[in-house]
Amino acid sequence: MKFLKLHLFSKARFGVQILVISLTIISCSNDNRNIEKLNDPELFHKAMQNLTDVIVYDIFSPPVASRIYVYPSIAAYETISFLNPESYKSLSGQISGLEKIVYPMDKNINSNLAALYAFNQVGEKFIFSKERMKFLNEDFQKKLKNLKIPYKTIKASKKFGKYVANHILNWAKKDNYDITRTYPKYSIREADHYWKPTPPDYMDGIEPHWGKIRTMVLDSANMFSSKPPLKFDLTKGSPFQLQLQQVFEIGDNLTDEQLNKASFWDCNPYVTHHKGHAMIATKKITPGGHWIGITAIASRVNKSDFLETVNAYANVSIALFDSFIACWDDKWKTLVVRPETLINKYYDDKWVPVLQTPPFPEYTSGHSVISRAAAVTLTDLYGENFSFVDTTELKYGLPERTYKSFIHASEEAAISRLYGGIHYMMAIEEGVIQGEKVGSHIVQKIQTKLN
Repeated sequence: MKFLKLHLFSKARFGVQILVISLTIISCSNDNRNIEKLNDPELFHKAMQNLTDVIVYDIFSPPVASRIYVYPSIAAYETISFLNPESYKSLSGQISGLEKIVYPMDKNINSNLAALYAFNQVGEKFIFSKERMKFLNEDFQKKLKNLKIPYKTIKASKKFGKYVANHILNWAKKDNYDITRTYPKYSIREADHYWKPTPPDYMDGIEPHWGKIRTMVLDSANMFSSKPPLKFDLTKGSPFQLQLQQVFEIGDNLTDEQLNKASFWDCNPYVTHHKGHAMIATKKITPGGHWIGITAIASRVNKSDFLETVNAYANVSIALFDSFIACWDDKWKTLVVRPETLINKYYDDKWVPVLQTPPFPEYTSGHSVISRAAAVTLTDLYGENFSFVDTTELKYGLPERTYKSFIHASEEAAISRLYGGIHYMMAIEEGVIQGEKVGSHIVQKIQTKLN
């Protein structure tokens, strides 16, 4: 009897052990399936869209917005490259001043989740609307809860993401941004050929010292300076006067398609509308934000996975950042006057361009530079004949447009500035050349994906 009890007890114990092991296997299996949900690239697209929405809400200028995009994107990229060294190469040693991450390996870290944490934490430091970002991050936490990601994975990933975020933020502090906030504003110069604030708001010039910001890949802001602009000369028939006259005449005779192109690529983050004493402002995406949107479209069309998506955003944001620095360095050295200023003074004081003239000098064209640099980068990632439907502006009340390649889109972005009445052809043509040089240099100098 005693033996029987022992035997039954032993069988009972053995049965419990089998049950526990079985439950453990089921639990692990569920955990793995839940963690696999973090492979969805839409999680990162959503994080990027959240950042774009806050950039639009806070009305950051185009060059500053490029800075807000690049550091969170690099934080996410450095996270995945650290945890996937067989597939992605760290940017440390490839871009200015970025040091290698040193961190003890933890099997509980999920690279995708850690990348999202790093991205969000860096992004939050660069925007004004902290509460808005906090709300978006809370929404992200709820999503993780719904996905039933194991606590140990969340804890380890969040810890590593925070470490990477701090690493990137410490590096970002050394890019000269803070010190340029203390530099003086541009002082208006009287001679006709110098840039002056334009109607309707006559705003101060934006970021006159942006050329002093540390570049990522370029050796310096003036590494690819454009050739000098045409000599200022309003004599009828002079090269400069002919370009001014071109802006004036095209602006008064736009076709519907030219108007559509100008409107689609406006990308002015703060357009004001005046009616009597009332003023209403329209917030829109920046030109860099438009190309971030195109990056999202390309990634989805290509069916890129999570890591490939992070890689694409990082490469494009670097191209945008350096091209803005190169362009702004030229703008504030050449100080070329906008067409609107001269047309109003010498041709027609009531003439108004289709697009509101942005508050900074004319040469070179920012859209032309950054669009070409981004297009070169995306072509390197996805190929030359990559056709796509650009739906980026739907959110801002504009229809979609179709392009047969990234270069095609960049060419339209460039010429749209002539149709908009805010650039001479010289700024557009030289801007495309400058953007081509910047983009080509970047894709040749940095390597991210290893296979």
